[in-house]
Amino acid sequence: MNDTTKRAPAGLVAVTGSSGRVGAAIAAALDAAGWVVRGVDRIPGRWTNVAGDLRDRSVQLSALESADALVHAAALHAPHVGRLPDEEFRAVNVDATAGLLDEAGRLGVRRVLYISSTSVYGHALVPTDRAVWVDEQLTPLPRDIYDETKLAAEDLVAASATSSITLRIARCFPEPLPVLARHLLHRGVDVADVAAAGVLAVTHSTVTGRFNISGPQPFHRADCLALHHDASTVLAQRAPDVLQAFRDRGWPVPDRLDRVYDSTAATNAFGYRPERGVRQLLRDVARGPGHE
Repeated sequence: MNDTTKRAPAGLVAVTGSSGRVGAAIAAALDAAGWVVRGVDRIPGRWTNVAGDLRDRSVQLSALESADALVHAAALHAPHVGRLPDEEFRAVNVDATAGLLDEAGRLGVRRVLYISSTSVYGHALVPTDRAVWVDEQLTPLPRDIYDETKLAAEDLVAASATSSITLRIARCFPEPLPVLARHLLHRGVDVADVAAAGVLAVTHSTVTGRFNISGPQPFHRADCLALHHDASTVLAQRAPDVLQAFRDRGWPVPDRLDRVYDSTAATNAFGYRPERGVRQLLRDVARGPGHE
């Protein structure tokens, strides 16, 4: 059990959204790394100790009391767009973040990790004559209220007096295997790699800024033109084993790719090295049910 009455050498970390896929994975990884985890969510979960709405100041205080670090993963997400009013997005994704940051500064929290999304790049992800190389130099062009509010929250975190870092994580939810494999080729990430990045980002307390977090991919920036017109030929050059595995399994081989996510900046800044890419997925599938 994650006993928040004890102090681990690493300290106490508050994790919002701790019952969600990403929040729970980060909480588990932090616990394994020696942190005491205090999870906060509106619904129960393995890592959730504080139940409540983060727009409530009393919940914020319960989350942050005596905390050394804050991982803020709670948010309304893209599937909520069109189903909930824009004002709800602003209240949850922006106003609650502002309140947490204010209380974190007041209570002496030393490190803040904000979980954002590569979705903030928005319209900038749409290719013209070549695949888009998505690194942190690409200027975000939000396309909906989700993108807008996540980017606004990023700005609040960057302006905070507390040492802070933002991770823009790539697509990491469950999908049919052929779809997941395709996404892991160029724009996806395994949630285990997200969790590992989270631990590194909290631990490297002097590293600040915004960083893409995606899985390992075999492409180079110079491939972007060819990827947009003949991705299978590029794949044959860069990862022939993956191409053959797709064909052996009858999975569609992409004829074009629209973007490639690059996590090099995170590797250089705090040692992020994703391990669970498309090759690992293929190994897991080969081992049989229960491993993928």
